[in-house]
Amino acid sequence: MGFLKQIEVENFKSWRGEQVIGPFKRFNCIIGTNGSGKSNVMDALSFAMGERAASLRVKHTRDLIHGAHIGKPVSDTASVAMRYCDDHGEETVFCRRIVGHSSEYYVNGLQVTLAKYTERLEDIGIVTKSRNCLVFQGAVESIAMKDPKERTKIFERISQSREYAEDYEKKKEALQKAKEDTQFHFNKKRSAIVERKQVSQDKIEAQKYQGLLDDLNQSRLQLSLFELYYNEKSISAFSDALREKQQVVAAKNQDLERWEQTVKGHKKEHGRLTRELQHIQEEIRAQEQILSQPQSQYIKAKVNTSHHMKKAEQLRAALQKGLRQRAMKEEELAEGRREIANLDRAWKSCERQIQEEGVSLRRDIQLDAYQQYKELKELARRQGAVLSQQVEKLHREVMAESEKKAFDQCKKKELETAIRTSQSQLEDLTLRTEKLEEYTKSCKASLEEYRQQEKSLSEELQSGRQRTEEVNEELGQVLEELSTARLDSQESRRQQQRKEALEMLRRQYPETVYGRLVDLCSPVHKKFQLAVTKVFGHYMNAIVVASDKVARVCIGFLKQERATRETFLPIDYLQVSPLNERLRNVRGARMVMDVVQWHSEAAASQLRTVVQFVCGNALVCETIQEARRIAYDGPERLMTVALDGTMFAKSGVISGGSSDLRNKARRWDEKDMTQLKERKEKLTAEMRGLMKLKRKESELKQIQIQAQGAQTRLKYSTAELDNLRKKNIHNCQADISRMESELANVESRIQMQEESVTVQDAQMRSTRDQIDQMEDLVFAEFCAEIGILNIREYEEENLKHQTELDKKRLEFESQHTRLSAQLQYEQDQLDQQKKKLDKLEETIAKEEKAVADQRKEEEKLLEAVEESQTKLLELKNHLLLTKRQVADAKAELDQKTQSLQETSRELVKLQRGVISVETALEQKRLAKHNLLLACEIQGLSITLLSGSLPDIGQLQLDVESQSTSATMDIYEREAQLVIDYSDLGRQLMQTEEEVEAQLERMRESVSSIDTVLQRTTAPNLKAMQKMREVKDMYQDVVAGFEASTRAARKCNHEFEEVKAKRFRLFNRCFEHVVIVIDQIYKRLCRNTSAQAILSPENPDEPYLGGIIYTCVAPGKRFMAMDNLSGGEKAVAALALIFAIHSYRPAPFFVLDEVDAALDNTNIGKVTSFIKEESSNMQIIVISLKEEFYSRADTLLGVFSGFEECMFSRMVTVDLRPYPLNQEDNGTQQETDAREEGRPDSGGPDSAP
Repeated sequence: MGFLKQIEVENFKSWRGEQVIGPFKRFNCIIGTNGSGKSNVMDALSFAMGERAASLRVKHTRDLIHGAHIGKPVSDTASVAMRYCDDHGEETVFCRRIVGHSSEYYVNGLQVTLAKYTERLEDIGIVTKSRNCLVFQGAVESIAMKDPKERTKIFERISQSREYAEDYEKKKEALQKAKEDTQFHFNKKRSAIVERKQVSQDKIEAQKYQGLLDDLNQSRLQLSLFELYYNEKSISAFSDALREKQQVVAAKNQDLERWEQTVKGHKKEHGRLTRELQHIQEEIRAQEQILSQPQSQYIKAKVNTSHHMKKAEQLRAALQKGLRQRAMKEEELAEGRREIANLDRAWKSCERQIQEEGVSLRRDIQLDAYQQYKELKELARRQGAVLSQQVEKLHREVMAESEKKAFDQCKKKELETAIRTSQSQLEDLTLRTEKLEEYTKSCKASLEEYRQQEKSLSEELQSGRQRTEEVNEELGQVLEELSTARLDSQESRRQQQRKEALEMLRRQYPETVYGRLVDLCSPVHKKFQLAVTKVFGHYMNAIVVASDKVARVCIGFLKQERATRETFLPIDYLQVSPLNERLRNVRGARMVMDVVQWHSEAAASQLRTVVQFVCGNALVCETIQEARRIAYDGPERLMTVALDGTMFAKSGVISGGSSDLRNKARRWDEKDMTQLKERKEKLTAEMRGLMKLKRKESELKQIQIQAQGAQTRLKYSTAELDNLRKKNIHNCQADISRMESELANVESRIQMQEESVTVQDAQMRSTRDQIDQMEDLVFAEFCAEIGILNIREYEEENLKHQTELDKKRLEFESQHTRLSAQLQYEQDQLDQQKKKLDKLEETIAKEEKAVADQRKEEEKLLEAVEESQTKLLELKNHLLLTKRQVADAKAELDQKTQSLQETSRELVKLQRGVISVETALEQKRLAKHNLLLACEIQGLSITLLSGSLPDIGQLQLDVESQSTSATMDIYEREAQLVIDYSDLGRQLMQTEEEVEAQLERMRESVSSIDTVLQRTTAPNLKAMQKMREVKDMYQDVVAGFEASTRAARKCNHEFEEVKAKRFRLFNRCFEHVVIVIDQIYKRLCRNTSAQAILSPENPDEPYLGGIIYTCVAPGKRFMAMDNLSGGEKAVAALALIFAIHSYRPAPFFVLDEVDAALDNTNIGKVTSFIKEESSNMQIIVISLKEEFYSRADTLLGVFSGFEECMFSRMVTVDLRPYPLNQEDNGTQQETDAREEGRPDSGGPDSAP
């Protein structure tokens, strides 16, 4: 077998420059560090075998050039050459070169196409599409995790059965379609057989039915001749009566025109007075609007005056209260001054009395002792002068502190009183603020309520005014239309009865009785009224119902109620001819269908069917000339009608419009007038409601005045509230805060003074004790002589008077100081009170001035209001006068209108008489026309002495149309027909008394024959023609069935061929792999108990299902592939890879790191297997494990360098001269032997 000799690369990926990878032996191993470029050897081989760039881990072919990945390719080209040697030693070089964005392929230096290149590779056993010689990195793990469907794809790629997959699907789809066509034609053939039998039976029944038809036609001919004879007699009698009635109607029309002119003049006068009345009403509204402005200003001024007066009264009350308080303060101040004067007088009196008592006391003391006392006292004074001075100083300080303390205590009481007064004032202000807040809220709520009421009333009045203008305008238009329509006449009794009958039908059958055709639809414009009326003809007043059954029930109801005869149009019974759409493109004409609109959207489709039945393909044109041209000048005759009602029939009959047609067309206007009358009533009722709404204008003005008053009160209340919050309360709170802080300062000063007095008293007592000790030394002998303990006892007895004097002096000074401070505080309060009163007097003067100004403004506004009210009163008086004039004009107009209506009713009665005669005459003429037309349609052969029936065969006349000049032409042509009544017999024509009885007998005869025909199922009279058609159709169906059967056989044959080819290729590969894989797995596991089993999910067509791969590892039970360990999965996947490779073996086999998931034991087994297989094929392995590459024949080491970018280099070592150590061989053999008796270790985790 051939082998790969070497690979020559040039600037390919990490291989820079020209480098040779090889030479390769039977078992080769490529090693190297991670990132050195080992896998690029695999990419080089794939590139040389024609793989796409996307499979080589790059996006574009140019990215394969060395350095391209960093944007610095070393060259514009790169190439890989694969040198292959066959069994005979001949070399073949396969080279692929990158040129620009594409590749070039060379075989032995000759450039070839990719297809030729691939073909040469397949010649040596390398199939590029199936990759039968390359196992990429990670492929083993991927194969182990594949599902059955993915394994099937691998087998299809290797067996090349996938090439037939697309053809297989196409053939299968074509076969399915052919089977469906065959079944369809088979069903069609079966239906054709049934239809052929049915047509044969119809042919026999048709012959029997034809005999009955002949008898019926003869009876109908006799009946038609009888009816035509007596119809001609009635026509002549009605024609004479019609001429007499028309003369009377013409005279009454002249009287009606004179009355109309009179009523028109009175209407003009009434309209003038009505416009004058509206003008006065507008002036009154304008004057009321003018009055509302000064009135609201007057009310506002009055509210302002009241507010200022109220404020001035409050200020005067506050002034009086302040004056009373000032008088009380002045009295209190005078009283305080009097107390100080009395205190001074009392002190002087007391001082004189004490001095007198002291003098008398000194006389009683012994003069010698007293003299000695004085000398010793002077001596003691000199000795204790310093201490005495200290005592006096301390005493003065204590007295000063006591006075300050008394003053501060007095001030404290005054501050506490002032704080209580200010707090009381603050409470009053807070209470007033709360009341003002509540009042302000109530004012705001009232103002908001007034504004909402004003807004709603204003919007209501504004919308009412707008609606009044709209209603007036619309009512004027309605009245004008009604006045010009001259439709004041009442409905006739007959019309009323027909209307009531229709209403009863609609009440009983609301879902199926739709109404009269004239009420359900209308022309899109008035100009089409005459034309549409002409085309509608006698169907104009027909009643549209849902079905024939409903029509029969309604007819029975009308007969029971003895109501007027009606024509019904049952929608499901109408035989509607399809519209000729090309007529819509005729220039100068429109289809009558297109100028009719229906009013009910819910039943639009049903109404469209009815209108299509009535109008057919009729066209409407602007002028008579245009209608005649379109009707007769084209390739085929058309039915056209002009806007004036002139109709051009296909038969050549021309019927023109007239005043009678216009009277009939007035039905469209009657609908509009009925709607106008209803609209007039609604508008009149709405106008009465709007006039009531105008009465709310005074209510709106009252609300506006109340809102202005509330706004003014809110303004002044808010101002006063802001003044209280920002000034009065703030100032009061500031005064309280200031006095509280001052009180705290006074209390702290009093506390400090008490502490100071306590300290000074202690010092003074200590100093006095020193003085007493010194005095005791000085007065020791003196005290012994007079027999006292110490000198102080002597002084207390003899100097008690002086002590009392000092005490009283101190009390006096304290009282005097307190009264002076209180008097000064009262004087300050009085000065502040005077300033406040002065400010109040100034404010009162300002308010009184404002009140005077407001009263002057109020008087001016009152004069303006009175003047406006006077003008308004004059306008209202004028309005009453004008209303009386309008009422008088209205009464006179009503009287004239009543006379006009009476004349109109008389005319209508006469016209109804004319119409009734015309209707009867028209019905007779139409009955004759219908009889002649029925004879023509039914094929009855009437003998004519002159004229022919085909001339009138296409005429369509109205049931209720009156005789006109145009229709007279039609009827004259019918009158010219002279019928031969000889078949009736002489005796039948002479017995007029028995006409009705004879007619009834003839009708019964026709009815009996017709009943027999109706009971007899109507056969297909065209059975013979149908028989021929069925035979032809049956032959076509049989031919189609045979053709589809042949096509199905052909498709089945082609599908089976493709299926067999695909199955053969797939099954050949699959059966080979099934046999080989078990042997390979046993060899890989080194254990004969190991099993590898492949089984298809779909044995009949295995390529449509999955392939299940199961393995039984040595020493283990049967498990699914997912439950095997990592190493077991890897070994199983390798077994599958080697088995598949054995089906289509390549000369060499390249494996990229297939040992990644194997432990050392399994690597040894796999290496041994590869070593054994290397004798049959060349194997190149990329690996990093010593257990693997140590057994290779050649070792290729890849290492990397780095300059601008990384590049790869290779070192090749031939290991055959260096065999493995015998000890290692023996150890490995023992290990293999042991492993045959126990299961696989389970992957890398179980490695020793």
